[in-house]
Amino acid sequence: MPRHTRARIDLDALRSNFRKARQLAPESASMAVVKADGYGHGLEPVARVLAGETDCLAVATVGEAQRLRDAGITTAIVLLEGVHEAADWPVVSALELQPVLHSYHQLAGAEALNGEVPVWIKCNTGMNRLGVAPQEVAAFRQRLETQPGLRVVGLLSHYACADDLSDPMTRRQQACFQRIRDDHPELQVSLANSAAHFHDPAPDCDWTRPGIMLYGGTPLIGTTGPALGLQPVMILESRIIAVRELAAGESVGYGATWVAEADCLMGIVEIGYGDGYPRHAPSGTPVAVAGHRCRLIGRVSMDMIAVDLSQCPEAETGTPVELWGHHVGVDEVAGMAGTISYELLTGVSPRVPRTYLGGG
Repeated sequence: MPRHTRARIDLDALRSNFRKARQLAPESASMAVVKADGYGHGLEPVARVLAGETDCLAVATVGEAQRLRDAGITTAIVLLEGVHEAADWPVVSALELQPVLHSYHQLAGAEALNGEVPVWIKCNTGMNRLGVAPQEVAAFRQRLETQPGLRVVGLLSHYACADDLSDPMTRRQQACFQRIRDDHPELQVSLANSAAHFHDPAPDCDWTRPGIMLYGGTPLIGTTGPALGLQPVMILESRIIAVRELAAGESVGYGATWVAEADCLMGIVEIGYGDGYPRHAPSGTPVAVAGHRCRLIGRVSMDMIAVDLSQCPEAETGTPVELWGHHVGVDEVAGMAGTISYELLTGVSPRVPRTYLGGG
């Protein structure tokens, strides 16, 4: 018999979240971000739904873009990390991608292009990962425009601290980017990520790039996706495979880190860090057993976790368990585990089958 651990993906919720992004930035076009296998939700199913809504899709790698084209998706695709080697250029041209360029070394191989490839310039406004320094953007653009086969269409940058509405760095980056765009008024611009959709005023960009918000996770610190009007898209669920009574003083799991203070009922759930459930989730992390909020007890194992059934004493073998979704938010689990929902969603392993609801 197959395991009952699975991730149900609500494509109608995905669409709703995208429309929320549109509502929050009505004057901007949208570049829906589907990298990292659609944030763990399944690249092709997610992209098919969003392709009917968005102006453009964004991925990180040529391989991700290839999968979209192989799936018959013809929507424009921006390649956020651009090309990595000369051999990428013919593929980029054949797939009709729009690479984001941040360095002169990426031009190697572009001389062999037969057609015209639209490109974006990545500007470093303070994130200090990738990007051309503000004072070097004009020269970089000039070099690109002298390269046959390339057409510069836009400027792109990325916020470092937009998840904190009070952080002054966002204003500094906006001011820096504005100075760059003032020198290139004919180019399109894109700066706003998911978090920027919730800033006041709304993003002043030609293009926004909604990512985590599409999947129901919060892009802001100190709040959750549902509190921002977002719907959970992934419901990670499993079932109880054993129930046992623990006597006061008995421990559970590796390291015997959790010890029962009183007699209690415990359930074993068939999910663990081998499925992507976070090993560092501590005792007390919420789960929902048959809709009742219960708590994780003991260390997470590779294939199993233990839960306290005091709040659901009627639970038995086969009772369904939600790890995150409607009853327990992914942001809540992430907070307990000391991480962010991005990591949890993208970390659900391939051995967890995805099943899809809605989307029609």
